[in-house]
Amino acid sequence: MGRTFALFIIGLVFGGGIGFVLAAGNGITFDGHDHGDASQHDGMDHAKTHETPLEILAANAPEITLAVTPDPMTGYNLHLTTQNFTFAPEAASLADVAGEGHAHVYINGEKLARLYGPWMHLNALPVGDVEVQVTLNSNDHRALSVAGTPITATVQLSVPE
Repeated sequence: MGRTFALFIIGLVFGGGIGFVLAAGNGITFDGHDHGDASQHDGMDHAKTHETPLEILAANAPEITLAVTPDPMTGYNLHLTTQNFTFAPEAASLADVAGEGHAHVYINGEKLARLYGPWMHLNALPVGDVEVQVTLNSNDHRALSVAGTPITATVQLSVPE
């Protein structure tokens, strides 16, 4: 029993060490996050996470169209079409650049994820009436807005059991 336990502990130490070395070698860091930082708000309520939206001129304002369709196997596929907007995942959480950023996806008002491209698979939606909303956001996570109106697209679904 004593030798088995010792070998178990040795395996944990070496396995953990190898895991950290592999993670570091692939650029993975183990940074924490600040709950008070508006850019670190995945999974939180939309109204509480964004401060002042980024007002942009209507002349070249981005436009979005949202479609959510059943996936042939399971879940749903979200497709966001944009005009005058470029997804810039490499610039997320950096300074704002006009016409680029990412999107935030909300299910029934709660943030699900960031969207860095036009397609996303939604594994499981709650049964019943579901609202899927997508907002366009600047690199620094502020919602894009024209004349006080956020640039959003919303789809209502009825998800069967």
